[in-house]
Amino acid sequence: MFGKLLTTALALTVTSVSAENAPGYSGWRNIWTETFSGAAGSTVNGNNWNIITGLKVNNEVQTYTTSNQNLQLSGGATVQIVPRKDSSGAWTSARIESKYTFTPTAGTRTMAEAKIRFGDNNIANKQGIWPAFWLLGASVRNGVSWPGCGEIDIMETVNGQLTGHGTIHCDKYPGGACNEPNGIGGAVGFPDQSWHTWRVIWDRTAGSWTGEKITWYLDGNQYFQVSGSTVNNQGVWNTLAASPVYFILNVAVGGDWPGPPNANTQDGFGSMMEVAYVAQYLAS
Repeated sequence: MFGKLLTTALALTVTSVSAENAPGYSGWRNIWTETFSGAAGSTVNGNNWNIITGLKVNNEVQTYTTSNQNLQLSGGATVQIVPRKDSSGAWTSARIESKYTFTPTAGTRTMAEAKIRFGDNNIANKQGIWPAFWLLGASVRNGVSWPGCGEIDIMETVNGQLTGHGTIHCDKYPGGACNEPNGIGGAVGFPDQSWHTWRVIWDRTAGSWTGEKITWYLDGNQYFQVSGSTVNNQGVWNTLAASPVYFILNVAVGGDWPGPPNANTQDGFGSMMEVAYVAQYLAS
């Protein structure tokens, strides 16, 4: 999963920002934003989000619920996804998926980002905690199986590690153009569990699909990139760069990648993922 780190910075000038709105960027037009406004303890806007339950994948141990113990608006224009462990040792958490879909536009650049922080439990107390901000190809909602639907992981981190992972999954399992189940990815360190902006940009301005690019950024600094030539299959590339996708926010517990939680793993707000906004932009 680990690609060569890239250090090119994307110079985006912030033109506006507030507690309840995603930033405005010079040269970009905001197309869709979720600001998670609402009363403390209430749930996400049902017009914008599906709250997922009954899903068991990757040998994860949590049960996804609709409870505000696992999923709530903070009252301060953020959403909090909080893993919990009950007295029997069973874990619960939450996963939300946007009803909104978008297709990266041909001939221009499309950007998706979120501002995220993590709870302040010590890293040693986060074994098995797996927060993620990602995109899945909307064709999966119409019967196309994974990974053929395409997946773009904008940010994943496991076990409290201060390392973010950006990855594509595609084509077929096992193997295929994206070397499943590993995918093709890169990683970047980040300094703390506080607020950071995680972003991908699709650049479809090249004259051919092989020159189109998807680039990952942490706080505006590029750390990973793939192109059509990386995947080397136009049909597969189109599932990642030219087909409808939707946003997913979740905190899994356990699973094949992080391994199970242990006796030191703590639940609650200290192990949460908190999101200030999710937004999609188009170059203007």
